[in-house]
Amino acid sequence: MDQQDWFLYEHKAVEKGFSPVCGIDEAGRGPLAAPVYAAAVILPEHADLPGLNDSKKLSAKKREALYDAICEQAVAWCVASASEKEIDTINILQATFLAMRRACEGLSVAASYALIDGNRMPSLAIPGETIVKGDSLSASIAAASILAKVSRDRYMEKMDALYPQYQFAKHKGYGTKLHVELLKQYGPSPIHRRSFLKKILTPEEIARASKQ
Repeated sequence: MDQQDWFLYEHKAVEKGFSPVCGIDEAGRGPLAAPVYAAAVILPEHADLPGLNDSKKLSAKKREALYDAICEQAVAWCVASASEKEIDTINILQATFLAMRRACEGLSVAASYALIDGNRMPSLAIPGETIVKGDSLSASIAAASILAKVSRDRYMEKMDALYPQYQFAKHKGYGTKLHVELLKQYGPSPIHRRSFLKKILTPEEIARASKQ
């Protein structure tokens, strides 16, 4: 990891005439509850971010430390989301793209090119490219993955205080055994994604909860 050029993809984009370059990544496509988050980050090449990596490979403590360092050193950054209601209306893929667009458009310094984690390109106002496992290959995408993940985890901790019966702080909304058991016991909360619950709860259980 230390030997690779973390800015290889950024350099290639600059060589094509694009600058500045942002990295974009998402967090929370899979959970049964709450919004999907996305972040866009423009890093200076001299950024000093020891341990920078795909957010999934880092401890929560390390992610929190890097979150602060990224926000302090970035040329620009933005975290955005698409709500559980938007997910239910337009589906999770389109909601993820929506969150990515919002993050890109929310940058205080406009990017001219975007590096996107994954293999599906959202519709953006600027050109860009997708990079499979980009959060392990591009400094900008890795930074975006951390901002998106930490922001969403913090939101889930707030939701844990609001809906303690679901223990959101433990599973962050993912479909763990504990979460499914609690869903069956209490029914869905206002922040659960109804379109994700069809294999867990009956239509009557979902409808009943929606009327509460």
